[in-house]
Amino acid sequence: MAERRVPGKGASGAKPRASQADGKARKAKASDGQAGRAAAGARARPRAGQPAVLAEAAPAPAGGGRAETGHDTRSRLDVRKTYKLFIGGAFPRSESGRSYPVAGPDGTLLAHAARASRKDARDAVVAARKAGPGWAGATAYNRGQVLYRVAELLQGRAAQFADEIVKNEGLSQREAARTVAEAIDRWVWYAGWPDKVAQVAGAANPVAGPYFNFSVPEPTGVVAVLAPGAPGLLGLVSVLAPVIATGNTAVVVASEPAPLPAVTLAEVLATSDVPGGVVNILTGRQAELAPVLAAHMDVNAIDLTGVPVAGRAELERLAAGNVKRVFAAAEDWAAPPAPARMLAFLEIKTVWHPVGV
Repeated sequence: MAERRVPGKGASGAKPRASQADGKARKAKASDGQAGRAAAGARARPRAGQPAVLAEAAPAPAGGGRAETGHDTRSRLDVRKTYKLFIGGAFPRSESGRSYPVAGPDGTLLAHAARASRKDARDAVVAARKAGPGWAGATAYNRGQVLYRVAELLQGRAAQFADEIVKNEGLSQREAARTVAEAIDRWVWYAGWPDKVAQVAGAANPVAGPYFNFSVPEPTGVVAVLAPGAPGLLGLVSVLAPVIATGNTAVVVASEPAPLPAVTLAEVLATSDVPGGVVNILTGRQAELAPVLAAHMDVNAIDLTGVPVAGRAELERLAAGNVKRVFAAAEDWAAPPAPARMLAFLEIKTVWHPVGV
């Protein structure tokens, strides 16, 4: 009987070796396809918390090079700065909710600064009065250290100050950088005075009798400062630093047309070692705030340097209500500083002590 052969099988009934190899290749290919589809699915599905735009596979470059990971290149909006007041170490908005536009010399709108009200001015005086005993009671050496720390922070923000001066006052970049450097140097100069001013302003007085007689300088108290305009930062430093170097606390009305350096200086003071309430900075209309501070019965002195000469007489009349010290001087801010501003806000206490007791 003839042997019957089944197509595709040898005599022993097994598949040829070539057919077995083909079958394994097909299985491997199918396995690779499933793995590829799984990997593609994994790439398409972002992990929890991962942005979908970063999870998508980037298309291959036209030149055939390796594709890089995709990134979100959408443009973003700048974070607009909200300009606030600086009272008691905090940054409140104006009590009235008002603001006023701040423009550069060419009329370009730069910001909307807070417009302080009469209530804000009174709150600033309360904060300054509360901080007064602690600041006046600190050692002179410690006050000098605190002021020097402010100069360090001013140096760190020199580029920001220069940029704001360029925009707000119209100076060139070089002039603005020089002004900022002069303001920092002036702050350092005043930082060296707290432990020396007593030797300059005080004295041991010879008297006829068995007594010691001493003249001892003491802080006046709360000083209202009406800051000058340009140069904004240098002028502001020149009128503020001597007030607090001698142990006074200050309520500052920033320059109305150029308040940006004052707002940034407030941020410097807030991050320095200056206790809250020692310096309070208001932005707004000088004509609205100056009479309130001049007539305030808890303000001990006022600096009218930033007020036009024609407007000083009425403020001096209001200041006479509680016999405030009034100081005003037309100064060349580029000239070297002098101790006169510090001495203007000091009271001299005379002490008598019997000899041998």
